[in-house]
Amino acid sequence: MPPFKPTFKIASTPAEFDQIHRLNYRTFVEEIPQHPANHKKMLVDKFHEDNTYCICLDGERLIGMIAIRGKRPFSLDSKVPDLDRWIPPAAQVCEMRLLAVLPEYRGTAVFAGLIHFAASECIRRGFTMGLASGTLRQTRLYRRMGFVPFGDPVGSAAARFQPMSLTLHTAVSLMDRLRMDVPELPAASMANFLPGPVKVSPAVQAAFAAPPLSHRSSEFLDLMAETRSLLCRLTAARHVQCYLGSGTLGNDVVAAHLKVEAGMGVVLSNGEFGDRLFDHAQRMGLEFKAYSVPWGETYDIAAIEDLLVQSQATWLWTTHCETSSGILNDVERLSEMCRRRGVALCLDCTSSLGTVPVDLSRVFLASSVSGKGLASVPGLALVFYNDERKPDHRIPRYLDLGYYGDKQGVPFTHSSNLLKALNQALRELEPPRRFREVRRCQEILRKGCSDMGLEVTAKERVSSPAVLSIRIPAPHSSLLFGEALERKGFILNYRSEYLVRGNIVQPCLMGQVTETECRALIQAIASLIAVSRPVGTHVKAAHALPRSAVPPPP
Repeated sequence: MPPFKPTFKIASTPAEFDQIHRLNYRTFVEEIPQHPANHKKMLVDKFHEDNTYCICLDGERLIGMIAIRGKRPFSLDSKVPDLDRWIPPAAQVCEMRLLAVLPEYRGTAVFAGLIHFAASECIRRGFTMGLASGTLRQTRLYRRMGFVPFGDPVGSAAARFQPMSLTLHTAVSLMDRLRMDVPELPAASMANFLPGPVKVSPAVQAAFAAPPLSHRSSEFLDLMAETRSLLCRLTAARHVQCYLGSGTLGNDVVAAHLKVEAGMGVVLSNGEFGDRLFDHAQRMGLEFKAYSVPWGETYDIAAIEDLLVQSQATWLWTTHCETSSGILNDVERLSEMCRRRGVALCLDCTSSLGTVPVDLSRVFLASSVSGKGLASVPGLALVFYNDERKPDHRIPRYLDLGYYGDKQGVPFTHSSNLLKALNQALRELEPPRRFREVRRCQEILRKGCSDMGLEVTAKERVSSPAVLSIRIPAPHSSLLFGEALERKGFILNYRSEYLVRGNIVQPCLMGQVTETECRALIQAIASLIAVSRPVGTHVKAAHALPRSAVPPPP
């Protein structure tokens, strides 16, 4: 699901009430068979006129709701004998009903946000306790929000519900502490720990903002030549071409050139981006053998060499830094093995170039980008190679390295803004100093994670210093953890599908990141862990926030 910013409010418009009746039908007729079906596919609650509906919107779309009502008799009065015996004498009680969230928005902060907003509204109206009957399948989720079950389950065999109570002030106080309710910060003041786009220097920003040049001008051609020279000097490759596009385009260029090479290949994977190389190879119709190990594990070089021999492979393709886990694959050993076997080595260096030394002097083809470790603006795909190439009509013109070479690297319309930014970033890079800074920042983050008992998926000896993948133990939510850190001023990588699947948050050190920002991030993580740890629980046993404990501000 793409990122969204939920809006919490009291329902007030005809369009909102129409969507309420439709969500009510979808949830309590089609999903939970509590009421009979009807052709209108709308269900108007029997207490509709007395209900106040707290709703959550994504734009104008209703994605969640909960109704509150303070008028007796409650719906639970007809289901729980002598309901008052479960209610403290001094409590001012309301009923919270019809909690529903669209399926595609479950697992996000919508549920917690609705409870927080509704509890706050109930307090504003003078209530101190809420009663609810939650579906049995979500009892654990209700408990995490502070609901306390009482009595026996009620309802039919097809739709069973557990009566529960919620002390409103306690619930709001708990969620406020867990949410670490701070104002959202402007983007310019956020500490950027993304793998891209990264924070760039003022000089790179100024270069990007300069008036555009014609790609046919001599000034542009000189700029292209100088930028390519700086890239070759950084990597020891003989040639490089700069494409308008992302790293995915760069890998398509590699696949297109492997397509016209005779012979079988081997593609390696130990994570998401290795798996994507499988996809590139399949889509291009390459003949290859797939070799994979579990995410976060290192390759067995001897097994790979056996596969090369058995398959009579003529090329091998892998990632250098496997961004999903942080593993830095041993390309030196792979390169030496390929040299001995006469096998052409291809590398995806998207997340390694600019953060660690990268020697491309012996590769056949390698890809990278402008917007990660080189600390420039995203938008340029870089493809490195060492053998002179001629234009090849079997390769699409836009992908043809030989065609680019014949045209001084500028066969088509190009962006001087992106090129100027990259040129400036390369001039500022100072590789030895840059690599030391990245490693020092990694040491600060790793030690902080270790002190808190957080697991970093890749061991330090085999990891990229620029990528830390921190696993949040189930049933806690990495998505909510990342959202909480954003509200405290730290942007991490956590929304990518492969990270959500692995319940991982990822601070990356590819742009302009300081040691001070790293220490501040560790303090922010520690503060979130401290408020989410149950009383009496040792810090090493409580790594993360409860799955629904960090709702967005209402």
